[in-house]
Amino acid sequence: MGYQLQKEIDTLKKRILSQLTVVEENVRLSVNALMKRDACMARKVIETDREVDQLEVDIEEECLKILALHQPVANDLRFIISVMKINNDLERISDLAVNIAERAEFLAIQKPIEIQFDFAFMAEKVKDMLKKSISALIALDVRTAYEVCAADDEVDALNRDMYTTVEQAVKRNPEEIKVMLHYLGATRTLERIADHATNIAEDIIYMTEGHIIRHHVEDYQSQCRDKNGDH
Repeated sequence: MGYQLQKEIDTLKKRILSQLTVVEENVRLSVNALMKRDACMARKVIETDREVDQLEVDIEEECLKILALHQPVANDLRFIISVMKINNDLERISDLAVNIAERAEFLAIQKPIEIQFDFAFMAEKVKDMLKKSISALIALDVRTAYEVCAADDEVDALNRDMYTTVEQAVKRNPEEIKVMLHYLGATRTLERIADHATNIAEDIIYMTEGHIIRHHVEDYQSQCRDKNGDH
């Protein structure tokens, strides 16, 4: 690899990690805003999304410039392709955090209701997946990336549980349907954030190992065992 290409790839790494940091914070704040019914915190997430949008454009332009000027191959090419995909996933995660924040703004002015669902537990699972995908990218840690992929099934199950909870709650208290639907929408949004964290983990595996694992969910658990040395 030439010196100039290495320098530009290093700059690209710093930019994508900066993007990751901002997006992770937006997810954290949006979830807290919803649980605390804090409209000011929610507004901060919505305003910060513009920064993420600009970062996405800057990173994409940088990737295209490197591809055009240096025509990288092998590991360098895989890295740049992966960064472009991860960049897109991060922008979508930030949009989804805004969706949760907008629901938090609505709920902040509604009468509090009791929901028989541990939203905080599901949120922690999703935030942990995002945090692990960041750690996997920083360290190019394939084992952690596989753990993120394997965790997606649990989040999907939690989302299905919320549908059942809301259905039962609406039957008991139909006057609360509007508020309950916003909580349901928030859990669905969390599930989608988990999907994007999984996409990032899959791209890290491709970046590191050179093979595509999308659509092979059944392999995640076995890969986790193999990477941990369990037989």
